Amino acid sequence: MPSSQRRRNIAPPREDVLAAVMATVAERGLDGLTMAGLGREVRMSSGHLLYYFRTKDELLLQTLEWSEARLGAERRALLTGPGTARERLDAYIALYVPDGHRDPHWTLWLEVWNRSQGADDDARARQAAIEDAWHRDLVELLAEGIAGGEFRAVDTGRAATRLRALMDGFSVHVTVGIPGTGRGQVLDQMRAYADETLTPPPGAGAPATDITPAS
Repeated sequence: MPSSQRRRNIAPPREDVLAAVMATVAERGLDGLTMAGLGREVRMSSGHLLYYFRTKDELLLQTLEWSEARLGAERRALLTGPGTARERLDAYIALYVPDGHRDPHWTLWLEVWNRSQGADDDARARQAAIEDAWHRDLVELLAEGIAGGEFRAVDTGRAATRLRALMDGFSVHVTVGIPGTGRGQVLDQMRAYADETLTPPPGAGAPATDITPAS
């Protein structure tokens, strides 16, 4: 058997395949992502790709999970790093919001969301796990800011839900390129919203008791 044929029969590491998906989405968009084209990129047949990932939906979801794991590590590092709670909130928002039009991570998210209408329970649970990780970290950060007197006393669960809903809406606009909603403009809007909803009233000090994060 020729050596080239033997190489095609050896599956590359899973991470290499997922990285190739992201690179393709970044370069050519989702329309440019086909199983045949991806197979050529990683030196596998489309049949082998379907053997390992079963469906294109599963391939996209696994790629999103892989990308989210990388973002999750960045998020945990910034949330446990130095700086005030407000500074770390701004960093959290900056990490959440897309880098710009056709951001590959957000492009993938939008496609997975779109396909989730027909997804099975397992896929929905995995998508929810991604959402829950962002939510829990934001709740904890808000609770820390409240306990330290940086933020006004709010229901942390509700505040986190509203903050993320606003970021989601803005992020869709950034990703699809709606005029007037570039990344810089969205970050300014989010900082203004945080000021309006979280800044303690004049003369307010740190609360006497700890604030327990809402679930």
